[in-house]
Amino acid sequence: MMLRAVIRRASTRGGGSSASGLGKSLQSSRVVASTTQSFHYLAATQTLVPRGTDARSFHHRSCPGCSECSRTVFSSFQGTTLQKWVRPYSSDSGDVVEAVVPHMGESITDGTLANFLKKPGDRVEADEAIAQIETDKVTIDIASPASGVIQEFLVKEGDTVEPGNKVAIISTSADAVSHVAPSEKVAEKPAAKPSPPAEALKVESTKVAEKPKAPSPPPPTKQSAKEPQLPPKDRERRVPMTRLRKRVATRLKDSQNTFALLTTFNEVDMTNLMKLRSQYKDAFFEKHGVKLGLMSGFIKAAVSALQAQPVVNAVIDGDDIIYRDYVDISIAVGTSKGLVVPVIRGADQMNFADIEKTINSLAKKANEGTISIDEMAGGSFTVSNGGVYGSLISTPIINPPQSAILGMHSIVQRPMVVGGSVVPRPMMYVALTYDHRLIDGREAVYFLRRIKDVVEDPQRLLLDI
Repeated sequence: MMLRAVIRRASTRGGGSSASGLGKSLQSSRVVASTTQSFHYLAATQTLVPRGTDARSFHHRSCPGCSECSRTVFSSFQGTTLQKWVRPYSSDSGDVVEAVVPHMGESITDGTLANFLKKPGDRVEADEAIAQIETDKVTIDIASPASGVIQEFLVKEGDTVEPGNKVAIISTSADAVSHVAPSEKVAEKPAAKPSPPAEALKVESTKVAEKPKAPSPPPPTKQSAKEPQLPPKDRERRVPMTRLRKRVATRLKDSQNTFALLTTFNEVDMTNLMKLRSQYKDAFFEKHGVKLGLMSGFIKAAVSALQAQPVVNAVIDGDDIIYRDYVDISIAVGTSKGLVVPVIRGADQMNFADIEKTINSLAKKANEGTISIDEMAGGSFTVSNGGVYGSLISTPIINPPQSAILGMHSIVQRPMVVGGSVVPRPMMYVALTYDHRLIDGREAVYFLRRIKDVVEDPQRLLLDI
């Protein structure tokens, strides 16, 4: 519009001056047009401001897709140097990726964002964990889909998230760090105000001195002897329960409300199993690369007992009883975040070395928080070893949808009568909690007696007796 106005004014002048004026206007317009080509841009928003000058009139317009789109008109510039700031922005060109919540398992629909492992502005590599999600069963990492810099997080710690929810925006462009635009520059601190004269200070100090003191609060009333002396609230801490702890609490309470729980006890002489372990532990470690523990002996004993009493390996489903022809034994592992129960699958097909290797692998994953949901799903029977914490005797609770659980306890030297003589023996109390709706006392006692016989005489496993 300004160019047309220049042409109109030039055409109204008379004679040769009009032609020459029109030519000069066109020539100056070409100069301006050719000059503005260097300011053409496509991928960023640019602002041009003369450094140290005052721009009374400045316009910049562009037409997308046109190589001759930049038209600039300058007026009243008092300087020649221009300064350019570029502010990058999110685009669909692949410079920005989004980290989302991964699939967490068939039975898990949501989780709680426990904590962020990175902060906005941190550099991350592809597949590097940036946050952790706590579910009812496991803790899952959210990995960065590509290398780049974290721009922002879209959720907060403690929020409930579902698979597919966006968690973070990551910039993969080379120049992810943006320059500060003129409007974003930190304002200079205003000059300090001159100090008030001494007389004003004296007047203010006089007013402060004359201000009356606030009345002191009345002394607290003494509590009567009948009122209970409760501890102060500042000595209490309220923290939210983790999802894993809430899930464990719900399942244990459901177990008590559903099953007809009954526990039977027995005691086991650990002399022969401990002697077997002491005799072959070095050769066992040298061949298999894993230590021989007592847990594998109890797992083998539990497999033998379950095969002898298949009803203990069964479960009630509505009006039916499901008998399992396989033995998947769960082992209870206590971690800093709560109780998890990984599964030794096909325990009836394993030897001592396979069982020890599987136990060590599952326990390590459970303590590191890397155990998967598939490794904890299923299970037809559970073994819980409270003896590692020093428990002498307990009544374990069934892990649904199973029907029984074996509780191991600490080994204590006790006086026992052997061959008519009183001798010290390493003894362990064992407990079997079972669902009395399905398992009668006869089968439960026979099951526990089979555990006792195999542990006290491991040679029975070789002879299958």
